[in-house]
Amino acid sequence: MIIVNLIGGLGNQMFQYAAGRALAAELSVPLRLDVSGFADYALHQGFELQRIFNCPAELASEHDVRRVLGWQLPLVFRLALSRLNMTMPKPRCWVAEPHFHYWSGIHKTLPESYLEGYWQSEKYFVDMAAQIREDFTFQLPMSDENADLSKHIAQVNAVSLHVRRGDYASNAKTTATHGLCSLDYYREAINHITKHVDQPYFFIFSDDITWVKENLELDFPCEFISNNQGQESYNDMRLMSLCQHHIIANSSFSWWGAWLNSRPNKIVVAPKSWFANEIHNAQDLIPDEWVRL
Repeated sequence: MIIVNLIGGLGNQMFQYAAGRALAAELSVPLRLDVSGFADYALHQGFELQRIFNCPAELASEHDVRRVLGWQLPLVFRLALSRLNMTMPKPRCWVAEPHFHYWSGIHKTLPESYLEGYWQSEKYFVDMAAQIREDFTFQLPMSDENADLSKHIAQVNAVSLHVRRGDYASNAKTTATHGLCSLDYYREAINHITKHVDQPYFFIFSDDITWVKENLELDFPCEFISNNQGQESYNDMRLMSLCQHHIIANSSFSWWGAWLNSRPNKIVVAPKSWFANEIHNAQDLIPDEWVRL
Protein backbone atom coordinates (compact mmCIF):
# COMPACT_ATOMS: atom_id res chain seq x y z
CA MET A 1 0.00 0.00 0.00
CA ILE A 2 0.88 3.68 -0.30
CA ILE A 3 0.17 5.73 2.81
CA VAL A 4 0.14 9.50 2.46
CA ASN A 5 0.39 11.83 5.42
CA LEU A 6 -2.32 14.52 5.39
CA ILE A 7 -1.96 17.82 7.19
CA GLY A 8 -2.86 21.48 6.62
CA GLY A 9 -5.93 23.15 5.19
CA LEU A 10 -8.22 21.73 2.54
CA GLY A 11 -6.04 22.77 -0.41
CA ASN A 12 -2.96 21.13 1.11
CA GLN A 13 -4.91 17.95 1.83
CA MET A 14 -6.03 17.84 -1.80
CA PHE A 15 -2.46 18.08 -3.12
CA GLN A 16 -1.28 15.36 -0.75
CA TYR A 17 -4.19 13.10 -1.66
CA ALA A 18 -3.79 13.66 -5.42
CA ALA A 19 -0.07 12.82 -5.36
CA GLY A 20 -0.72 9.68 -3.32
CA ARG A 21 -3.66 8.64 -5.47
CA ALA A 22 -1.65 8.93 -8.68
CA LEU A 23 1.33 7.06 -7.24
CA ALA A 24 -0.86 4.26 -5.84
CA ALA A 25 -2.52 3.89 -9.25
CA GLU A 26 0.88 3.82 -10.98
CA LEU A 27 2.01 1.02 -8.65
CA SER A 28 -1.37 -0.78 -8.66
CA VAL A 29 -1.64 -0.78 -4.88
CA PRO A 30 -4.25 0.64 -2.46
CA LEU A 31 -3.99 4.16 -1.04
CA ARG A 32 -4.41 4.86 2.68
CA LEU A 33 -4.65 8.28 4.35
CA ASP A 34 -2.79 8.95 7.60
CA VAL A 35 -4.79 11.65 9.41
CA SER A 36 -3.17 11.18 12.83
CA GLY A 37 -1.60 14.65 12.57
CA PHE A 38 -5.03 16.22 12.98
CA ALA A 39 -5.44 14.90 16.53
CA ASP A 40 -4.02 18.13 18.00
CA TYR A 41 -4.41 20.35 14.93
CA ALA A 42 -6.24 23.59 15.68
CA LEU A 43 -5.90 25.39 12.34
CA HIS A 44 -8.43 25.57 9.52
CA GLN A 45 -11.25 22.99 9.67
CA GLY A 46 -9.23 19.85 10.37
CA PHE A 47 -9.45 16.78 8.14
CA GLU A 48 -12.11 17.51 5.51
CA LEU A 49 -11.53 15.35 2.43
CA GLN A 50 -13.98 12.54 3.12
CA ARG A 51 -16.69 14.85 4.44
CA ILE A 52 -16.63 17.02 1.34
CA PHE A 53 -15.51 14.85 -1.57
CA ASN A 54 -16.08 11.47 -3.12
CA CYS A 55 -12.58 10.22 -2.20
CA PRO A 56 -12.47 6.40 -2.15
CA ALA A 57 -9.26 5.95 -0.10
CA GLU A 58 -9.52 4.44 3.38
CA LEU A 59 -7.90 5.88 6.51
CA ALA A 60 -4.63 4.30 7.59
CA SER A 61 -4.64 2.60 10.96
CA GLU A 62 -1.71 2.71 13.38
CA HIS A 63 -1.09 -0.90 12.37
CA ASP A 64 -0.91 0.14 8.67
CA VAL A 65 1.68 2.82 9.44
CA ARG A 66 3.79 0.45 11.53
CA ARG A 67 3.54 -2.20 8.82
CA VAL A 68 4.92 0.17 6.17
CA LEU A 69 7.49 2.08 8.22
CA GLY A 70 8.43 -0.63 10.69
CA TRP A 71 8.50 2.14 13.30
CA GLN A 72 6.39 5.20 14.03
CA LEU A 73 8.04 8.48 14.94
CA PRO A 74 5.70 11.36 15.74
CA LEU A 75 5.07 13.69 12.80
CA VAL A 76 7.15 16.57 14.22
CA PHE A 77 10.25 14.34 14.45
CA ARG A 78 9.77 12.90 10.96
CA LEU A 79 9.52 16.39 9.49
CA ALA A 80 12.63 17.52 11.38
CA LEU A 81 14.62 14.51 10.18
CA SER A 82 13.50 15.03 6.59
CA ARG A 83 14.91 18.57 6.62
CA LEU A 84 18.10 18.12 8.66
CA ASN A 85 20.16 16.46 5.97
CA MET A 86 18.80 15.64 2.54
CA THR A 87 21.60 13.09 2.00
CA MET A 88 21.09 11.39 5.36
CA PRO A 89 20.20 7.70 4.96
CA LYS A 90 16.51 7.06 5.44
CA PRO A 91 14.37 3.95 5.13
CA ARG A 92 13.43 3.61 1.44
CA CYS A 93 9.82 3.09 2.46
CA TRP A 94 9.72 6.60 3.99
CA VAL A 95 9.51 9.06 1.11
CA ALA A 96 10.00 12.59 2.38
CA GLU A 97 9.51 15.37 -0.18
CA PRO A 98 13.06 16.71 -0.74
CA HIS A 99 12.08 20.18 -1.99
CA PHE A 100 9.03 22.22 -2.93
CA HIS A 101 9.25 21.93 -6.72
CA TYR A 102 8.40 18.76 -8.63
CA TRP A 103 10.60 15.77 -7.79
CA SER A 104 10.77 13.02 -10.41
CA GLY A 105 12.23 10.62 -7.86
CA ILE A 106 8.74 9.87 -6.61
CA HIS A 107 8.42 7.39 -9.48
CA LYS A 108 11.12 5.24 -7.87
CA THR A 109 8.96 4.76 -4.80
CA LEU A 110 8.54 1.21 -3.53
CA PRO A 111 5.00 -0.25 -3.71
CA GLU A 112 4.83 -0.22 0.10
CA SER A 113 5.78 3.31 1.14
CA TYR A 114 4.82 6.30 3.27
CA LEU A 115 4.68 9.77 1.63
CA GLU A 116 5.54 12.85 3.70
CA GLY A 117 5.31 16.34 2.19
CA TYR A 118 3.08 18.82 0.42
CA TRP A 119 3.54 17.71 -3.22
CA GLN A 120 2.21 20.98 -4.64
CA SER A 121 2.53 20.45 -8.36
CA GLU A 122 0.07 19.25 -10.96
CA LYS A 123 2.93 17.19 -12.41
CA TYR A 124 2.45 14.59 -9.69
CA PHE A 125 -1.05 13.73 -10.91
CA VAL A 126 -1.69 15.35 -14.29
CA ASP A 127 -1.70 11.98 -16.08
CA MET A 128 -4.84 11.03 -14.19
CA ALA A 129 -6.43 14.47 -14.00
CA ALA A 130 -9.89 13.18 -14.96
CA GLN A 131 -9.84 10.67 -12.09
CA ILE A 132 -8.64 13.28 -9.59
CA ARG A 133 -11.45 15.62 -10.63
CA GLU A 134 -13.92 12.76 -10.21
CA ASP A 135 -12.55 12.04 -6.73
CA PHE A 136 -12.94 15.73 -5.91
CA THR A 137 -16.63 15.79 -6.79
CA PHE A 138 -18.48 17.72 -4.10
CA GLN A 139 -20.91 15.30 -2.51
CA LEU A 140 -22.92 17.43 -0.06
CA PRO A 141 -26.03 19.26 -1.32
CA MET A 142 -25.80 23.02 -1.78
CA SER A 143 -27.63 25.44 0.45
CA ASP A 144 -30.39 27.47 -1.22
CA GLU A 145 -28.15 30.55 -1.30
CA ASN A 146 -25.25 28.69 -2.92
CA ALA A 147 -27.64 27.05 -5.39
CA ASP A 148 -28.87 30.50 -6.41
CA LEU A 149 -25.29 31.71 -6.76
CA SER A 150 -24.41 28.71 -8.93
CA LYS A 151 -27.32 29.54 -11.23
CA HIS A 152 -26.13 33.14 -11.51
CA ILE A 153 -22.58 31.95 -12.26
CA ALA A 154 -23.93 29.82 -15.11
CA GLN A 155 -25.75 32.79 -16.66
CA VAL A 156 -22.79 35.21 -17.00
CA ASN A 157 -19.12 35.25 -18.00
CA ALA A 158 -18.17 34.42 -14.43
CA VAL A 159 -14.69 35.21 -13.10
CA SER A 160 -13.74 34.10 -9.62
CA LEU A 161 -11.39 36.41 -7.72
CA HIS A 162 -9.89 35.20 -4.45
CA VAL A 163 -8.19 37.37 -1.83
CA ARG A 164 -6.42 35.33 0.85
CA ARG A 165 -5.82 37.18 4.11
CA GLY A 166 -6.54 35.46 7.44
CA ASP A 167 -3.28 34.27 9.03
CA TYR A 168 -1.40 35.62 5.99
CA ALA A 169 -2.28 39.09 7.32
CA SER A 170 -2.59 38.55 11.08
CA ASN A 171 0.44 36.37 11.85
CA ALA A 172 3.78 38.14 11.37
CA LYS A 173 5.72 34.89 10.81
CA THR A 174 3.19 33.66 8.24
CA THR A 175 3.19 37.05 6.51
CA ALA A 176 6.98 36.97 6.28
CA THR A 177 6.84 33.54 4.62
CA HIS A 178 3.81 33.76 2.36
CA GLY A 179 3.21 37.47 1.93
CA LEU A 180 0.01 38.98 0.61
CA CYS A 181 -0.95 39.53 -3.00
CA SER A 182 -0.87 43.28 -3.55
CA LEU A 183 -3.71 45.41 -4.81
CA ASP A 184 -1.49 46.13 -7.84
CA TYR A 185 -1.50 42.40 -8.61
CA TYR A 186 -5.30 42.32 -8.55
CA ARG A 187 -5.51 45.44 -10.72
CA GLU A 188 -3.19 43.87 -13.31
CA ALA A 189 -5.09 40.58 -13.16
CA ILE A 190 -8.45 42.29 -13.60
CA ASN A 191 -7.03 44.30 -16.50
CA HIS A 192 -5.80 41.08 -18.16
CA ILE A 193 -9.15 39.36 -17.75
CA THR A 194 -11.17 42.30 -19.07
CA LYS A 195 -8.99 42.45 -22.20
CA HIS A 196 -9.78 38.83 -23.01
CA VAL A 197 -13.28 38.23 -21.64
CA ASP A 198 -16.40 39.94 -22.94
CA GLN A 199 -18.69 41.36 -20.27
CA PRO A 200 -16.95 39.70 -17.31
CA TYR A 201 -18.86 39.35 -14.07
CA PHE A 202 -16.65 39.00 -10.99
CA PHE A 203 -17.49 36.78 -8.03
CA ILE A 204 -15.22 37.79 -5.18
CA PHE A 205 -14.20 35.38 -2.42
CA SER A 206 -12.14 36.08 0.68
CA ASP A 207 -11.68 35.15 4.32
CA ASP A 208 -11.82 38.93 4.99
CA ILE A 209 -14.53 40.13 2.64
CA THR A 210 -14.97 43.41 4.58
CA TRP A 211 -11.36 44.38 3.87
CA VAL A 212 -11.81 43.55 0.20
CA LYS A 213 -14.95 45.67 -0.10
CA GLU A 214 -13.09 48.59 1.45
CA ASN A 215 -9.89 48.30 -0.58
CA LEU A 216 -10.47 46.64 -3.95
CA GLU A 217 -11.98 48.88 -6.61
CA LEU A 218 -13.85 47.25 -9.48
CA ASP A 219 -15.46 49.06 -12.39
CA PHE A 220 -17.24 45.92 -13.54
CA PRO A 221 -20.29 44.02 -12.32
CA CYS A 222 -19.38 41.99 -9.27
CA GLU A 223 -20.74 40.14 -6.28
CA PHE A 224 -19.03 39.63 -2.93
CA ILE A 225 -19.55 36.13 -1.51
CA SER A 226 -19.74 36.06 2.28
CA ASN A 227 -22.23 33.33 3.20
CA ASN A 228 -19.83 30.38 3.52
CA GLN A 229 -18.16 30.35 6.92
CA GLY A 230 -16.54 27.77 9.21
CA GLN A 231 -17.40 24.21 8.22
CA GLU A 232 -19.12 25.58 5.11
CA SER A 233 -16.04 27.47 3.85
CA TYR A 234 -15.29 24.76 1.30
CA ASN A 235 -18.33 25.95 -0.68
CA ASP A 236 -16.31 28.97 -1.79
CA MET A 237 -14.00 26.56 -3.62
CA ARG A 238 -17.05 24.81 -5.07
CA LEU A 239 -18.45 28.08 -6.43
CA MET A 240 -15.03 29.13 -7.76
CA SER A 241 -14.80 25.88 -9.71
CA LEU A 242 -18.08 26.70 -11.48
CA CYS A 243 -16.75 30.00 -12.83
CA GLN A 244 -15.37 30.22 -16.37
CA HIS A 245 -12.20 32.12 -15.48
CA HIS A 246 -10.15 32.78 -12.35
CA ILE A 247 -7.90 35.20 -10.54
CA ILE A 248 -6.28 33.28 -7.70
CA ALA A 249 -4.29 34.28 -4.63
CA ASN A 250 -1.07 32.63 -3.45
CA SER A 251 -3.32 30.04 -1.87
CA SER A 252 -3.78 26.33 -2.53
CA PHE A 253 -7.49 26.87 -1.82
CA SER A 254 -8.07 29.06 -4.87
CA TRP A 255 -5.50 27.06 -6.88
CA TRP A 256 -7.88 24.11 -6.58
CA GLY A 257 -10.91 26.28 -7.24
CA ALA A 258 -9.34 27.11 -10.61
CA TRP A 259 -7.95 23.62 -11.35
CA LEU A 260 -11.27 21.87 -10.75
CA ASN A 261 -12.70 23.91 -13.62
CA SER A 262 -12.02 21.56 -16.53
CA ARG A 263 -12.90 24.01 -19.33
CA PRO A 264 -10.05 23.92 -21.87
CA ASN A 265 -10.41 27.63 -22.72
CA LYS A 266 -10.37 28.97 -19.17
CA ILE A 267 -8.08 31.85 -18.24
CA VAL A 268 -6.37 31.54 -14.87
CA VAL A 269 -4.27 34.41 -13.54
CA ALA A 270 -1.87 33.55 -10.71
CA PRO A 271 0.71 35.59 -8.78
CA LYS A 272 4.24 35.35 -10.13
CA SER A 273 5.64 35.18 -6.58
CA TRP A 274 4.02 32.51 -4.41
CA PHE A 275 6.20 33.17 -1.34
CA ALA A 276 7.30 36.50 0.11
CA ASN A 277 10.89 35.47 0.73
CA GLU A 278 11.35 32.98 -2.14
CA ILE A 279 12.23 30.34 0.44
CA HIS A 280 10.84 27.68 -1.91
CA ASN A 281 11.13 27.26 -5.65
CA ALA A 282 7.49 27.39 -6.78
CA GLN A 283 8.24 27.04 -10.52
CA ASP A 284 6.18 23.84 -10.84
CA LEU A 285 3.21 24.97 -8.78
CA ILE A 286 1.55 27.02 -11.52
CA PRO A 287 0.56 25.03 -14.65
CA ASP A 288 2.23 26.27 -17.84
CA GLU A 289 -1.02 27.41 -19.43
CA TRP A 290 -1.91 29.72 -16.55
CA VAL A 291 -0.92 33.41 -16.68
CA ARG A 292 1.57 34.67 -14.09
CA LEU A 293 1.50 38.32 -13.11
